[in-house]
Parts: sequence; structure tokens; C-alpha cells
Amino acid sequence: MAELPDFVSIREVGPRDGLQNEEPIPVDAKVRLLDALSGTGVRRIEAVSFVHPLAIPQMADADEVWRRATKADGVRYSALVPNTRGAQRALAAGFTEIEVVVSASDTHNRRNVNRSTDESLDDIAELIDLLHGVSARVEVIVATSFGCPYEGDIDPWRVAGIVDRVVRDGADRVAFGDTTGMATPRRVRDLLTAVRDRNAHVPVLLHFHNTRGTALANLLTALELGVTEFDASVGGLGGCPYAPGASGNLATEEAVHMLHDMGVDTGIDLAALIEVAELAEELLGKKLPSGVLRAGPRTRLTPMPS
Repeated sequence: MAELPDFVSIREVGPRDGLQNEEPIPVDAKVRLLDALSGTGVRRIEAVSFVHPLAIPQMADADEVWRRATKADGVRYSALVPNTRGAQRALAAGFTEIEVVVSASDTHNRRNVNRSTDESLDDIAELIDLLHGVSARVEVIVATSFGCPYEGDIDPWRVAGIVDRVVRDGADRVAFGDTTGMATPRRVRDLLTAVRDRNAHVPVLLHFHNTRGTALANLLTALELGVTEFDASVGGLGGCPYAPGASGNLATEEAVHMLHDMGVDTGIDLAALIEVAELAEELLGKKLPSGVLRAGPRTRLTPMPS
């Protein structure tokens, strides 16, 4: 096994990516979840998205949720936006870390934002200029990087070409979304090889879904290839409204449990995180996919010495 890093940064995406695929819950419940996550030691949280309420009604109250949330010291909060209007709302709310998304699959991009991938890339170039003009940082998320529910396999070199374009346009960082859980360790290697061939210097984050049960295997493969930043969602919440069959994200507590047992620190208190996952189940009124929630107290590990 390749040498593993001492520390991995996990961005918690439950409050946004997780909740957008669930039945809408009240503002109070969203704020409770966001505030509880802020107290677990997680250092990055994707808090809300500023989208049209007809497109994603679960995020219709993003402004109020963010206004009422407690902003914890030491936590970096970000917001997802689909267009200029969303970016303006995020900036007005006080966000300085903004995510924009484009799909590697043209069909998925049209289903998601009603335009082609190339049209989205043109819009993103303008958004980057707008956001840099007010000193905000921009992360471009490439959805369907490992496969598409409509088009099937995605050529890694197509994804690498999208990275070429957004880096040239000034993106501060890039992320790759496994929107339907089609990623495998082989696909992770192929994608990272293609992207790093021309843009080895660009900060990379990976976002895995667990549709086919491969999320932890993919995380480990990426770790061995030097990636140290990942998205995960408390309880395994999430999916994609425009990806039929997509199940939840990699569960944050499952990722933290595995990493800590391997001697890789995350800064996250696993016991506190499990309590938040239990809170999420209470707020949503249903069981969540996470296996750690069902495995008993011995899963509440602290990092082993490396």
C-alpha cells in the first residue's frame, strides 16, 4: 500500500447536497443540523445552494437558513450556485467561497441546467470574473465525471479537457462528482491520470456516491494517489434529482471511521458526528444508509497513531 497522508480534509455536504434529495424540512430543522455539524470539528461545510425554488424546492429557504445559522470559528462555509443570479445572492449573504457546477455529460447538463456543457462553461468563465472581482474564491465541480445515467461511460480525457478550460478561465480549484456512483478504483485512477497530465498543480477534491457500494474503495484509491480532500454527507444523505437511480453520498462517519482506524486524522470528533447523524434521522423521520449508525459503540474510534 502507498504511504497515506497524515491528514485528510472532509467537506460536509449534508446540509446542501444531502437535503436537496429529501422531502423539504423546516428551516428550524435545517439550522439545527447545520449548527450541530459545525460543532463536530469538521473544517469545511457546504451550507446551502442559491437556486430557483422551482428547480430545487428543498433549497428555497437558503437565505433564511444561512442568516439564522451559527457561524463557528475555524469552519469554512461554502455555497453552490447555478448562475449569475445565484452568485449575486450568495455574495449578498456573505459567502466568499462559491461552487459552480458543470456536467461532463452534455445530456445530464441539459437536464440539470437546461443548457449544453459548452454553454455552461461560457457562463462559468463570466462567473469566475464576477466572483474574483469581489475577492471570492471559485471551485468548479465537474458532475458525472465517472459516468452518466443517460450517456453511460464518460471519457476521462473529456473531463480533463473541461479542467483545461476552467483552469484557463481562472478557477481556484476543481472537484469531480461521481453523480451516479459509477466510479470504481480503476476509473478513479484513469481520471486522475488524465487530469494531472496537464494540470497537476490544481487543488482537487473528489465527491463519491455509494450507489454501487464502492465509495470507500474509491476514497482509498484516491488517497493512495495523493488526494487529500473529499466530500461526504452525514448519514449518507443525498443523491441527485437529475440522475435516476443515484443513491446517497459517501457517509461522513463511515469515511471518518475508516480514516481514523488507518491513522489518518480528519480533525473530526467521530462520536459527535454519529450523534449528528442520529439527529439527522430524527429530523427526517427515517433511517439513513450509514452502516456506522447500526454498528455499535466500538466504531467510535479516535485516530490510531500512524
